[in-house]
Amino acid sequence: MKRAAYFATFCCAISLLACQKEPSKTNTSWSVYKGGPEANQFSSLAQIDTSNIAQLQVAWTYHTGDADTINSSQIQCNPIVVEGVLYGTSPQLKLFALDAKTGKQLWVFNPLDSLPKEKRLFFIINNSRGVAYWASADKTDSRLFYTAGVNLYCINAKTGEPVKEFGNNGLTDLREGLDQPNIIDPFITATSPGIVYKDLLIMGSRVDEGPEAAPGHIRAYDVRTGHRRWIFHTIPHPGEPGHETWEDSSAYNFIGGANAWSGFSLDEKRGLVFAATGSASFDFYGGKRLGNGLYGNCVLALEAATGKLRWHYQTIHHDVWDRDLSSPPALVSFKKDGKMVDACAVTTKTGYVYVFDRETGRPIFPIEERPMPTASGLVGEKLSPTQPHPTVPVPFVRQIMTEQDLNPLLSPESFAEVKQRWSGYLNDHPFNPPSLQGTIELPGLDGGGEWGGPTFDPTTGILYVNANEMAWIIRSVELEKGKQGPQTLAQAGEHFYKTNCMTCHAPDRKGSGNNATLVGMGQKYTPASFDTLLQTGRRMMPAFRHLGEAERKAVAAYILELPEATKQPYTGPKPAPDPREVPYAIAGYDKFLSREGLPAISPPWGTLNALDLGTGEWLWKKTLGNDPAFPNAKEPTGTENYGGSVVTAGGLLFIAATKDGMFRAFNKRTGALLWETKLPNPAFATPAVYELDGKQFVVVACGGGKLGTKSGDSYVAFALP
Repeated sequence: MKRAAYFATFCCAISLLACQKEPSKTNTSWSVYKGGPEANQFSSLAQIDTSNIAQLQVAWTYHTGDADTINSSQIQCNPIVVEGVLYGTSPQLKLFALDAKTGKQLWVFNPLDSLPKEKRLFFIINNSRGVAYWASADKTDSRLFYTAGVNLYCINAKTGEPVKEFGNNGLTDLREGLDQPNIIDPFITATSPGIVYKDLLIMGSRVDEGPEAAPGHIRAYDVRTGHRRWIFHTIPHPGEPGHETWEDSSAYNFIGGANAWSGFSLDEKRGLVFAATGSASFDFYGGKRLGNGLYGNCVLALEAATGKLRWHYQTIHHDVWDRDLSSPPALVSFKKDGKMVDACAVTTKTGYVYVFDRETGRPIFPIEERPMPTASGLVGEKLSPTQPHPTVPVPFVRQIMTEQDLNPLLSPESFAEVKQRWSGYLNDHPFNPPSLQGTIELPGLDGGGEWGGPTFDPTTGILYVNANEMAWIIRSVELEKGKQGPQTLAQAGEHFYKTNCMTCHAPDRKGSGNNATLVGMGQKYTPASFDTLLQTGRRMMPAFRHLGEAERKAVAAYILELPEATKQPYTGPKPAPDPREVPYAIAGYDKFLSREGLPAISPPWGTLNALDLGTGEWLWKKTLGNDPAFPNAKEPTGTENYGGSVVTAGGLLFIAATKDGMFRAFNKRTGALLWETKLPNPAFATPAVYELDGKQFVVVACGGGKLGTKSGDSYVAFALP
């Protein structure tokens, strides 16, 4: 029966190959993030194929030399390769160039070298997923663009030196030009690179997700001068379409978020740039931002030359679940009902795949607006009565956690404890709102589909998506307003902690989700060094520059447990009315885990899925990865995974992404595992595929540092002997 099923799957895939149109152009290099402007992570190279994949071996390894194992640094970079040179980023945000054939270093740019000494202390270490490249028509001027901290840098691709005529001596401050003057010194950076259209660099951003968030407006910069050429307000201003979807007409003055943090795709022929936005802030309470809230949680098609909106589609109305659209639309062409269709496909945290006509935004498959739970125990909240649901394809992950989904691999005692907690949470609907008792969110805050995004094979019309299946708990906590009477440093610090830090680090300061514990920080930081951390942020931690010196001193006294905290009076400013202030926060970004820290939900916790876009049918689903915490499990468990896959004309799909540190190659038609190797550190990054001197390479960044894994500093390239 297994042989028959395998043969049927193989025959189905062969028939797809026969009927699908060949791609209009080849992709033998990797000169753009995600492989090309279409963001489909496809390579037309076929030297490495299903017949010789077992011979694949390490061709070269490059060490950046700056991993931070104490602070769990990562490398999420999908490197690019242009004219034989590989460009990538390091854990500490250095930009480097390598000979792509040998891995030999050509140059390194350290962004700290370009900053005055007084600003180096406030340099934000964020994650970087890649760089953008532009060259003049005669190739005499070639430039790289990437973000480190608050600055967008323009670097000479040949020398590694800043291009002085761009912006301010080679950099542009992303805090400037936001069209929102009442936000002072906001936290803003960019984890994903911009995309180049002619002489424009189109940029998104990563912003804070709390009440102090900056708006996520999309901006285009002149590649030569760094001047802003256009801006699209993702939170519309008065008179702009979409402004009417905010019940408070002044919300644009103080609401942030709705940012395109995952990057872009580009239809160069049509002159359209596509973006996918996140939720408006504050993430988990919408009482200060009532209404559907365009253009949060939207697929956007903009005219690349002007920023003018061509069409949009909102996938979540009035998001209070942090269900950002987590990756840019993949531009796809496939045969449906006998005709070729140009579309964009969007994978989501919720586990749905949306497919739209690229020109008009018309859904390729029907989408229904379905009634939703509207009761909320949070004062001032007003949920949307409906949410969109694609009817085809069906979701690629579970939508609710039933009793049958409790983890059978737990001990009997842990299973009973998890079951008791499960029964006390809201657990019967994927759109139950955050609650004081706690709500199970499945798919969890990291999806579903994550920032690695989908992979599309234009020769077959198959879309691939790797997914997480991990339940999370969202519990709302009512916040006390700042006391007006006398307070100690500890009392004031606790208030500021709850309103600014508790969401990530939990009420007991022990951390939540992937966020570190703050217990014992007094042994690691002095008051001065901790104050610097509050002003700079680090990786996923934003800067808290909206806090004044006295407020930061109180936070430090509370978190570091300073001896004077309970005795010294707080003398800072008393809290003043603020339209951004919200009455609730969440108790933490908490995965639903057993008391031993093991998943409460049954495996698989990570999957790899193949979708026929022509029919909307899933062709196969494979468990991805194996959690080392369950060595006696009869079947692979899968693991949470970050970073995407790449597919090649050689019949292969390459993916790392898992916490077990393996790099794998699957048969793209059947999903059969053909090859795997252990990496020096887990690779939470998307590979790149390229060719030099007739030799095909596959390279991946092995940075670790996530899901409890050790940080690393290597890029490893593979090739045939």
